[in-house]
Amino acid sequence: MNQKIPRRSTLAVSNAVFAGTVVVLVIIAVAGFGLYTTSTRVSTTTSIVTQTLTTTLSGTASSTFTTTVTSTVTPLKSAGFLNASLVTFGYSSNYVCTPPMNSFGFNSTETTNAAKFTGCEVGAGNSSAVTGAFPVFVLVPAYAGLSIFGVTSLGASPQGYPVFNGTVIATQCGAGGSATSCPDHPTYLYSPDFTLVEKHLGIANGVFGLPEGVLPTPAHDHVVGFNDSNSIPWDVIAVLVFDPNIMPNAVTGQCTQVVSSNLTDPTGNCLNSLSALASAVNTKTTATANANMTQNDPIYDTFGGVSTQVLIPGVPMVSENSPANTNLFLYFNVVSTQPYS
Repeated sequence: MNQKIPRRSTLAVSNAVFAGTVVVLVIIAVAGFGLYTTSTRVSTTTSIVTQTLTTTLSGTASSTFTTTVTSTVTPLKSAGFLNASLVTFGYSSNYVCTPPMNSFGFNSTETTNAAKFTGCEVGAGNSSAVTGAFPVFVLVPAYAGLSIFGVTSLGASPQGYPVFNGTVIATQCGAGGSATSCPDHPTYLYSPDFTLVEKHLGIANGVFGLPEGVLPTPAHDHVVGFNDSNSIPWDVIAVLVFDPNIMPNAVTGQCTQVVSSNLTDPTGNCLNSLSALASAVNTKTTATANANMTQNDPIYDTFGGVSTQVLIPGVPMVSENSPANTNLFLYFNVVSTQPYS
């Protein structure tokens, strides 16, 4: 059975530091950053509904009253990348997380506890669970370590963006529960990989009052393979980016080299298209170690070190037929318009 989750959870994440873990990172505020908050700074549309009501008075005469009701609706949108261009996603329905987490053979105790906070997970998926779905690849800047979860005590900016080497990574979606989180995205996710990261840090019972393996949805960008003005379902494929040289600027879509690399073109696989992502999956570079080992990134360490530019757990290829590695489906259309207007 499909499990629908409310559009935006009101649960908040405290800023307590991971128990037994000391995380020392530079926290930089984004001063005057020009990106809109997706759920508030958007244009509005107005619909006018005319209702006619006929009543009979004293059983002898009838009167007709016409009432006009004007309603204002705020469309929900975010940005994404398509073929190296910036596009707009227009969200039309609440997200759905299906099949249930416990159908994938995860730790049953963890999924039972996680279900009190979220029905959405990262670790396995069924792309055919929703008819007609196509993949949307979600780029998580894993090289920014624990700051991807949007908690300031873990190094995130006050707006919920990750921070790497003192620089804020203004992603298209901030972390779940933050002011910059995207519409129609879950506040929390469960993942057995989150559990592994916690165990790597010596944490056995979860953090922030959340069950083991449950954390805010990481900050991220989006990449799709085609545009469609009609809203359709999209199955989410989580991508861990370990080479910061190929993480695109959310506004320009361009990449800048920020760590040393042995590649002739360190930014050549800038992740603003499916073709670049497909290449990055198999491209090995010293940039990943240069970026992550110097930061003692627990995500990088949990996976035993990653030699390629990106890691897509459980997904061997990048195409419109790639299998999902989450149970999350989003509903949106893709149009070639400016999302930051």
